[in-house]
Order: sequence, then C-alpha cells, then structure tokens
Amino acid sequence: MTQSSLSSNRATNKLLAEVRACNLCAIFLPEGPCPVLQVHSAARILIAGQAPGSRVHQTGVPFDDPSGDRLRDWMGIDKSTFYDATRIAILPMGFCYPGTGKSGDLPPRPECAVTWRAKLLARMPDVKLMLVIGQYAQAWHLNDSAKDNLTDTVAAWRDYWPKLLPLPHPSPRNNIWLKRNSWFEKDVLPSLKMRVQKVLR
Repeated sequence: MTQSSLSSNRATNKLLAEVRACNLCAIFLPEGPCPVLQVHSAARILIAGQAPGSRVHQTGVPFDDPSGDRLRDWMGIDKSTFYDATRIAILPMGFCYPGTGKSGDLPPRPECAVTWRAKLLARMPDVKLMLVIGQYAQAWHLNDSAKDNLTDTVAAWRDYWPKLLPLPHPSPRNNIWLKRNSWFEKDVLPSLKMRVQKVLR
C-alpha cells in the first residue's frame, strides 16, 4: 500500500469515527442513535439506500435482513463480497433507524445527508457503479434527472447506466410492485449482475 493510500485510509477512518459518534438528531430517534454504514476509500460499488430498519438497528450490520438477501441476489454476490468494505460501500440517506409511522418506517432523517453525505462520497473516488435504492436516495442523487415517480425512474434505468442504477427497495413489502413490473427482473437484473462482476474484477 502506498503512502498516499495509507493517508487516504486514515482520513476516511477519522471521518467514519466522527459519523459513528454523531448524535445530531438523537431527540428524534425513538431507539437512539446507532449509525449504520460501510465505507472504504477503495470501494468500487456504492449502495445508496434509505435508512436502517429495526433489525439492522439491533445488529449494526447493514442489510442484515430479508431486504439484504434479495439485494445480494439481485447483484449476484454472496455475503462475504457484500460485506467487504474495500469492494462495496453502503451509505444510506439516514444512518440511524428513524422509527415507525402509520404505513411503515419513517423517512430517513434529513440531517445525515446535509451533514455527512458529500464528505463521505468524496472519500470514495474509485466508485464505478452506484445503486440508488428508493425514492429518497433517488431524489438526492438524481436530482432533476429523476422522473415523476419511482417506477418511471427505474424504467428509465438506461438513461443513467452504466455509472448509476436506480432500484426499487428490495423489501418484501415491494413484492406487489415486482409482480406488476416483471420487466425489472427480466431486463434490469441480468445487466446489473454482469456490471457488478465486471466492476469487482
């Protein structure tokens, strides 16, 4: 490892320590702060998600739930690859579990993106593929290029390819969406799997 790489890793680790000690929105979090993310300066793939669920809040492991099982299947990789921070970064819009509302988990707290997102993204210069999951991540990363709704954005995936791919959330709650939009599994997932293999090689 070069001196430059060592210096970059130290700077990234220092920033991560600050993030993990963050309590900016503690008063809004029903179960308290527990930032969950996976970042390394050598990462080649970035997963931009929403926010941890209650199970991930308990384990502290990102996508340690059925959503993660499905996402890994979509990508065509195993857990050891998925949790190798030097290959895959996981950066949700909100780092802490936001609690539950009437129709499921609450939206990610906005403080995370405002305070930390640009700084963390700047620490990952080698990212070749970004998977942008759900409406909140897509609104931030796609900005004006996002379509009117999530389905239209995902359907227009070739507009962002091959650097970025908008995805629906892999949650089992989206089973109905996946059934209604069979083109996603047929057209998008084979390209995703091939791209993941190419980038990780």
